[in-house]
Amino acid sequence: MSTTIAGIKIPDSALAKATTEYIRDIESDLLYHHSRRVFLFGALSGERRQLAYNPELLYVGAMFHDLGLVEGHRSDNERFEVDGANAAADFLKPYGLSDDDIEQVWLSIALHTTPGVPQHLRPTVALVTAGVEMDVLGMDYAAFPSVQREAVVHAHPRGEGFKECIICAFADGLRHRPQTTFGNVKTDVLVDQEPGFKPMNFVEVIRQSPWLA
Repeated sequence: MSTTIAGIKIPDSALAKATTEYIRDIESDLLYHHSRRVFLFGALSGERRQLAYNPELLYVGAMFHDLGLVEGHRSDNERFEVDGANAAADFLKPYGLSDDDIEQVWLSIALHTTPGVPQHLRPTVALVTAGVEMDVLGMDYAAFPSVQREAVVHAHPRGEGFKECIICAFADGLRHRPQTTFGNVKTDVLVDQEPGFKPMNFVEVIRQSPWLA
């Protein structure tokens, strides 16, 4: 039987089921439930905006979007968003999706922490970010009726202390590769969580470049 939460049907194709099983086995409860909420809030945002989105692609993007934070799936030199995007692309290849579909999922994950860009791209890309921004930052919170918010959180609880726990999860996935936070919002996580962390400064990078002037 299919599952419907807040009026949104969870995709139940072979790909979606495999995605659920794969992520459930790898991610903590914190990240798994967060990722499911990201899909639901993203889909609800798509319905509200009347966007013609592909639920299956949105689901895969949402479920893989934080995989790059997880031990065994995170590199030493790539942004965690790129690690997750690459993992999703590799996961999708056996399912016969088009290159365009795979690229949409890749971009939806790779750009989900890049404010101001995803909303101008395809619905899959825009809505993964919309779901993340709602669940983590509370953006557009009031645009979601309380009955929708309550249904989503009932199905996939935030639990006690989600705000601090998700910050810690970000830090755990980033502290071994602080250089990858240069120029993105995750710099703020390490400033908050890592005593003595000094982020790279774009202006100083310019001034210290090998050019004479």
